[in-house]
Amino acid sequence: MGTPSNAKQQVQKVLEQLPDDCSLEDVQYQLYVIQKIRARSELADKGQFISQVEAEKRMEKWLK
Repeated sequence: MGTPSNAKQQVQKVLEQLPDDCSLEDVQYQLYVIQKIRARSELADKGQFISQVEAEKRMEKWLK
């Protein structure tokens, strides 16, 4: 089927993949995750990202 090309098709695909007894929160969460992944992917395509090493340096203070 490929990647849905518009928002309505994307929502329909999400709804098809969720169980019939899902909540509105489940639908919202799935759409939120898709949006975040898409936004980060677009940034990466533009070269707007940091390296693994830089990410580890930035997180170092929280991982100790």
